[in-house]
Amino acid sequence: MEFTSYFGPVSSYHHYVASIFAGISLCLLVYRSTAVLSSLLFNKAYGKLSAAQKIEWNNRGISTFHAFFVSFASFYFLIISDIFKDGSHGDLIVNRSSTLTNTVLGISIGYFITDLVMILWYFPALGGLEYVLHHGLSMLSILISMITGQLQIYILMVLFSESTTPSINLRWYLDVAGLKSSKLYIVNGIALFLGWLVARIFLFMFFFCHVWTHFDEVKEMNALCYYFMFVVPSVLTLMNLYWFWKIAKGMVKTVTKSTHRKRA
Repeated sequence: MEFTSYFGPVSSYHHYVASIFAGISLCLLVYRSTAVLSSLLFNKAYGKLSAAQKIEWNNRGISTFHAFFVSFASFYFLIISDIFKDGSHGDLIVNRSSTLTNTVLGISIGYFITDLVMILWYFPALGGLEYVLHHGLSMLSILISMITGQLQIYILMVLFSESTTPSINLRWYLDVAGLKSSKLYIVNGIALFLGWLVARIFLFMFFFCHVWTHFDEVKEMNALCYYFMFVVPSVLTLMNLYWFWKIAKGMVKTVTKSTHRKRA
């Protein structure tokens, strides 16, 4: 006999906990691996870093790994798999989930827990209050979606926006390595601008359009998921617009400096 709670089958909690701990374990492994590989492959640049910079360097290895993982997973579930395609299943699109989607969400929660702990431990070296807010909202939203089995299509849409993270990290790596004036830095800056525009501006516009066109299904969700779906993406949209403005300013500044150097 399977016992249930308001949030679903109690037997599923073992899977949730296991996937979260798997995410934490993977993050710790990537953190250590980043340190080892960086000392071997980029010893000249990595060896000159201060202790605080090495911690941030390794920490960004974790966020890069998580970004690639959730981006590919989200792309698979949203585009390739038929789990969220209209008419492919009898369930409402907002109620669809699977063991595999729950595993991905659990691993993602493990990342946000690990990164948030590091941010708070070294605060504010690895990020200010905006990062605490971003991670806290993301983690809570994913957890609610995972244990209710609802909202997962929209959680995966938002997680795909993490695809911009590798460009953000590469920008920092090039900066601390003294390569801020390199062509790679300029190209990466342009790629970051375009990637952010697509993955964090246009995608969120599509997100709200999708909610509107499927509102008859959205309103069938439980109250907790319903309100979180509107509040959290709205806050993240405002944060994305603010960061996009800063990225655009930085890109214009970098390209302008590069043009002046060529003319000189």
